[in-house]
Amino acid sequence: MLNRRGFSAGLLGAGAFAFPALAAPVRTDRTRVTVVAAGRASIYHLPLTIAEQRGYFRAEGLEVDIVDVAGVSRALQAVGNGSADVVSGAYEHSVAQQARGQWLQSIVLHGRAPQIAIGVSTRNLPNYQSPADLRGKKIGVSAPGSSTNMAAMLMLSRAGLSVDDVSIIGVGSSAGAVASVRSGQIDAISNMDPVMTQLEQQGELRIVGDTRTLQGTLALFGGPMPAGCLMATPEFVQKHPATCQALANAIVSALRWLRHVGPADLLKTVPESHLLGDRALYLAWFTKSREAFAIDGLLPPEGAVTALRALATMEPSLRTDKIDLARTFTNEFARRAAERAAS
Repeated sequence: MLNRRGFSAGLLGAGAFAFPALAAPVRTDRTRVTVVAAGRASIYHLPLTIAEQRGYFRAEGLEVDIVDVAGVSRALQAVGNGSADVVSGAYEHSVAQQARGQWLQSIVLHGRAPQIAIGVSTRNLPNYQSPADLRGKKIGVSAPGSSTNMAAMLMLSRAGLSVDDVSIIGVGSSAGAVASVRSGQIDAISNMDPVMTQLEQQGELRIVGDTRTLQGTLALFGGPMPAGCLMATPEFVQKHPATCQALANAIVSALRWLRHVGPADLLKTVPESHLLGDRALYLAWFTKSREAFAIDGLLPPEGAVTALRALATMEPSLRTDKIDLARTFTNEFARRAAERAAS
């Protein structure tokens, strides 16, 4: 059984959980790094894009290749088999991977809210009252087992529903997701921007759950929910501590820039291909999600507890007592980066 208070206290005292090994690292730091991201053009990965476009990686002496893949499973596989060094993705995957015997460690947080919205089709469910109305319905998620899947299941569980009460359908996170709602193939959807804002603005979707804001995240998850972060295997972290520090420095610089950037400078910086031909819509996405970006790159220990609890909702067989959350993240690199940026 998960004891939130005791577990959080243990994490707060575990700041050096990975660092006995790092005290005498193998000095094989590298300057060229491959980062893999699922849907890298989304606002979810915006701090990564900003670090690249504004030259923060180069300023740290890094050459970073960002590789886009179709789904998070491919991103995790790439890091697992060594074809990529780092993955930009949701923190809870480091927890889920540990349960599978595959270890990942977050080295810097770039999202402090999941940026997932849940909506119901105004066409299929015009009289929607509560999540209980989703019994027997089809719910679209970006991919089975994804963060969007987890958010949907968490909302359903609050209404006393289980995965057996609905049909979960993978619809992607772009045009396919939009088409699935418009055609009436699904009754509800849990997804990210640009999909959700686009459908909402066009009156095809009614938002009933929203983690693009901190308040909405707290309402759905019951606590802080760390989201986007850079993760690597413990072996990579131990062998390349200077590289990990450089990555954290660059992301923290990007986060500081995003806190104050105006619309014009943002649009000048983001690649045209990421704007999807609609600058006004992109700014609407950014405005909705702005507070979801991390402040200093630090992952709150209590957020790790929230993530584990949420995962257990989607995977009831998960042995929460067997998960060592202290080995799923380190704040050492982000702390040093934040201290340097503030000096």
